[in-house]
Amino acid sequence: MDLDAFFAAVEVLEDPSLAGKPVVVGGDPDGRGVVSTASYAARRFGIRSAMPAAEARRRCPQAIFLRPDMDLYRRHSRAVWDVVRDEVPALEQVGIDEGYIDLYRAVWTSGGARRFLSRLQDTVRRETGLEASFGCGTCKTVAKIASDADKPHGLVIVPAGQEARFLAPRPLRALPGIGPVTGDRLSRAGLSSIGDLADLDDQRLDELLPSGHGRELRDRARGIDPREVDPSPGAAVSIGHERTFPHDVDDPHVLADHAVRLASLVAERLRRDGRGAGTVTVKLRYPDFTIQSRAASAEFATDDEDEIIRLATQALDRALADRPPPVRLLGVSVSRLVPGAQLRLPPTPPA
Repeated sequence: MDLDAFFAAVEVLEDPSLAGKPVVVGGDPDGRGVVSTASYAARRFGIRSAMPAAEARRRCPQAIFLRPDMDLYRRHSRAVWDVVRDEVPALEQVGIDEGYIDLYRAVWTSGGARRFLSRLQDTVRRETGLEASFGCGTCKTVAKIASDADKPHGLVIVPAGQEARFLAPRPLRALPGIGPVTGDRLSRAGLSSIGDLADLDDQRLDELLPSGHGRELRDRARGIDPREVDPSPGAAVSIGHERTFPHDVDDPHVLADHAVRLASLVAERLRRDGRGAGTVTVKLRYPDFTIQSRAASAEFATDDEDEIIRLATQALDRALADRPPPVRLLGVSVSRLVPGAQLRLPPTPPA
């Protein structure tokens, strides 16, 4: 997942009068500053990240130049990733506006991935006002390149077995791990596409990239990348479902019914994944966008539907006691996950 023109998009979100205008976030165009991010309206003039700001102004004199506000961008970034973490099995955030999502066991087909990510794309837009592009494939390299293939608001799925074909026509510099020095060396040798690198034999590869890094780059060019998604340190590993209501709900009984349905979906996911959970958390988002969470814990990790419903209902009661409805969103998630379910044994009957 890659947020589209993130810095510029946040500035537009904060000041809607900027919408549709060429916005450039970066250094002083009267000095030696460079462009950090350009809105898509600015990109139509050929303005790109890392370009000297003075050159950007020469290309588009009417561009609106803004100095970066990193505190503001970090706040919006946290809001986005909080939303995403509530929706996905595992997440590795690699930048303020970019991260890898592991959909293993969440989807099984390319069509399922498209539906899942389309809903997530809509959720991010609805909850944060920001647009994201997604690339999906069987490895990080393919997913990363696919996320850039159809911006903005792109969603590109590369089915298993199509990795090399998808990568082959793309420019060498699109391949993660190829920087300016390596790119120039390969270009001087007559290589221009990822497919050209993928086609190199061992001898020629070792001549061009003798450091040993070449084999890894060639594997990536062929769509082979064994790196796994590594969740951020301290991030909760959880399974959850949530519902944003079309209208605020002020009836506790209706909320309880929704909690039961969501808890049932969570229990089904646990059983499907062969895992048990020790804690059930209910999240409420109120009309003022305040979020409140309450948790209830089991004595033993479990995948038992009745037990998870009981704990979810208990957590919901606590949350509503602290702040009553109306509520615009309700979520149920489980954490403290373990392989298998250490189900509570029935009590031993008296002798």
